[in-house]
Amino acid sequence: MTTTGTVRYWAAAKAAAGTAEEPYAAATLAEALDAARAAHAANPEFARVLLRCSFLVDGDPVGTRDHGAVPLAEGGTVEVLPPFAGG
Repeated sequence: MTTTGTVRYWAAAKAAAGTAEEPYAAATLAEALDAARAAHAANPEFARVLLRCSFLVDGDPVGTRDHGAVPLAEGGTVEVLPPFAGG
């Protein structure tokens, strides 16, 4: 089932996306990320940044889980977090 929510971009991901957040309509994290890559296809840096990112879904770290197995909740939030320097 497709759900809707918000993808929030931070730091380098925000710069590459050209926006701080945008809506998603997807059932899984993989679907949401595929849609984001397609929406930002004109900027190849966006896809490169996503390869280095970690993700939180409704505050829970995704870690090494298969993105296709991470369901998204209606009204949920996906946080896209590039590696941060410093502490």
